[in-house]
This record gives sequence, structure tokens and C-alpha cells, in this order.
Amino acid sequence: MGSSFGHLLRIATWGESHGGGVGVTIDGCPAGMPLSEADIQPDLDRRRPGQSRITTPRDEPDRCEILSGVFEGRTLGTSIAILVRNTDARSSSYEDFRHVYRPGHADYTYQAKYGHRSWQGGGRASAREAIGRVAAGTVAKRILEAAFGARVTAWVQQVHTLTAATGWEGVTPQQVEANMVRCPDPQAAERMIARIEQARDEGDSVGGIVRCVASGIPAGLGDPVFDKLDADLARAMMSIPACKGVEIGSGFGGITMTGREHNDAMYMADGRVRTRTNFAGGILGGISDGEDILVSCAFKPTATIGHPQQTVDDQGNAVTLKARGRHDPCVLPRAVPIVEAMMALVLADHHLRQVGQRGALTPFPG
Repeated sequence: MGSSFGHLLRIATWGESHGGGVGVTIDGCPAGMPLSEADIQPDLDRRRPGQSRITTPRDEPDRCEILSGVFEGRTLGTSIAILVRNTDARSSSYEDFRHVYRPGHADYTYQAKYGHRSWQGGGRASAREAIGRVAAGTVAKRILEAAFGARVTAWVQQVHTLTAATGWEGVTPQQVEANMVRCPDPQAAERMIARIEQARDEGDSVGGIVRCVASGIPAGLGDPVFDKLDADLARAMMSIPACKGVEIGSGFGGITMTGREHNDAMYMADGRVRTRTNFAGGILGGISDGEDILVSCAFKPTATIGHPQQTVDDQGNAVTLKARGRHDPCVLPRAVPIVEAMMALVLADHHLRQVGQRGALTPFPG
């Protein structure tokens, strides 16, 4: 069903925003991998609410508990269950929305599909569901690091109309975490923070773009035709709450180029094929080519804003709604670890599938 993702490395997230807790079950993680709650917690801390003045003030520690699948600090090869308890839910803040559909939210569509919905904080449509993804993404990152020494790094590239002067190469986690907006360009970060604070003060919100790079991934991951690596990455990113667009490599910008400009020239170096540019984003024919995998994700402005909006209730009556609650004026800073997690989950799953099909990858297939 819709709460499961992956093939050999398969996850199922569960829980609602204002229920007892949220979490994830992970199937397919190899046995013997070192894993503890301390390994998972740092990425959950990057996603948690209340971490800075430009995020929601909901005060959740988001402490994880490993319930199964790990013994004496190593994975057992069985299902790993990870729980994060909700401790600061304030369901009364949503009482006014019990019968009203909030513009930009999934209230109406969940009602249309199921005939019943959780009106407290949006239920499964809340970005709090992503806690399970981030926890599972930590496991996937460790699989990739052990297999290839690979690294997955995401950052905020654009907020509203403000764009960082950051290219695809050389961005480090330290640069990303150096400021609260998670933009590696310090000057742009200051302007982005000011723009987010302006939106918050005006009772409004802004969106933007998160970029993500996976480096150290070998050639050969991905399957034709419908399980192409870029197709699975697009599906993964589009499943993130508030994500409305995905680009691989040059993306839509590639339409302004000719084929001669866009084709990445190839050469041999250290016994493997390399490309001099990377407009393909590290993927050709749905299969990784050994270059960095480049993904950009567009996130819409946060749906909950402090301005009166026109909507209807569940009886079809016109309503003027001014939303209340604790919400981010911009989702991007907390979306960064979620994008990393989904990138890592797709790549780790394809790595395990490739091992099952062919065995270990060679640097120069063929």
C-alpha cells in the first residue's frame, strides 16, 4: 500500500502527527552492520521542529527508540522497528478545522478518498510522517558508505527568489550546517533567513529548491525500463510532503542547450569511464554512470498561513478561514535531511538489487 517504499531495502512508515508517535519498519538491511540510536539521532535532530527561529516552535525532542532488529550494537538481518514518540501535540489548535477544509492541505482529498480523516495536524499528510524516512535514511547511508564510501549531501539552493551562488561540486556537510537555513553560501543564507522571517512576520510563507548530490556511487545501478534510477529518484522525491517538482542533472535547464552542448564527453581515467561535464546528472538510460548523482527538488510555500482564505466546510458552506497552529514559514531547512534520506534509500535499494542480480559491481562494467 501507499505507506511502503522500496524493493529489497523496503520501509513502511506509520503514525499520525498528533497520535502517540511515528516511526518506521525497515526490511532487508544486511546483518552485522553496526547501528545504534546514537547513529540515527543526529539526522532526526536536523529534521526536528523547534530547532531555530525560522522553524515551527513545536517543541519535540524526537528521540528515537530501536525496538527490534538490532542486538549488541549490530543489525540482525531481521526487521528493524524505530519509534519516535509525540510529546508536544496540541490537538485543540485544530478544533476549528474539524469540519473545514484548509486551502493547500490534503483535508478534502483524504476525506474524498477514505470518507474519514484525522483533522488533528493533518494526520498522515503531515510532514511529521517523514521522521520514519529520515531514520531509515540513516541506515541506507551506512549501507552506501560501507559498500562504496559514498556520501549523500543536500542543501538549500533557493528560497523564494533568492538563489545561492553554489555549484554542484565541493559542498560539505559542515558548510550546510553552518547556518540555520542550511545554505552553504553564507551571504545568500543571510538574505534567505531575512526573507523567511519577513514571510513569518507577515503571516505568509515561501518555498524554494533543495539540491542533493550523491558522490562515490559506481556505474551500473538502476534497471530498465520502468525501474530506471532517475525514475525511482523522482518518485521518491515527489513523495516528500510539499515537493512539487524534481530535476535530474540539467533538468528543465537542458532545453536551452543543443545536443552538442548537453552531451557529456567521455574519457578514460584510472581504469574507468569518466565524463568531462555532468548534465546527465550521473544517470544514462536509467543507470548510474559513475559520476555524482544530481537531484533538485522544488518545494511549495507552506500551506498554513495567517491570512484569511476562502474555503468550504464538509457541508459545502462557504467559510473564511484564518489558520492557527505552529507551522514553518518555509519548509526547506528541515526538508534537507528528508531529501538526503530518500536519495540514500533509493540508491541503497538499487545497490542491493544489483548485488542480487550480478554480484559486486566492477569499476568498468563489461
